Amino acid sequence: MNVFSLAVLSIVMSVFAQFLLKKGMMIGKSNQSFTDIYSLDGFYQIVTNIYIMAGFMLYGLGAVVWLGVLSKWDVSKAYPLVGLGFMLTVIIGFMLGEQVTWIRFMGVVMISVGVWLVAVN
Repeated sequence: MNVFSLAVLSIVMSVFAQFLLKKGMMIGKSNQSFTDIYSLDGFYQIVTNIYIMAGFMLYGLGAVVWLGVLSKWDVSKAYPLVGLGFMLTVIIGFMLGEQVTWIRFMGVVMISVGVWLVAVN
């Protein structure tokens, strides 16, 4: 697998991890206020949630893949590609019914242009 594909794979893994974490926080007793998650019961509910654990595992695997990218590319070339994660997150969020405002959309377009400029250079 080429380095660009590894970078995209790592970014996609991180994006999906984010949605798993969100889903985990929205079901059952995990849907608590921030003050409740710091209680022992709240902590237990979070760490035993399958979606949250899957999200953390996916982040971990994505980080290992990212290490492969960093072993081949300069950080200044690799890290700007993380902007692809912003684009993908907004697209998937929109598909899942999240509200995407005009300003948020334009921000993602600007990030996309920046990622493209870095990627082609």
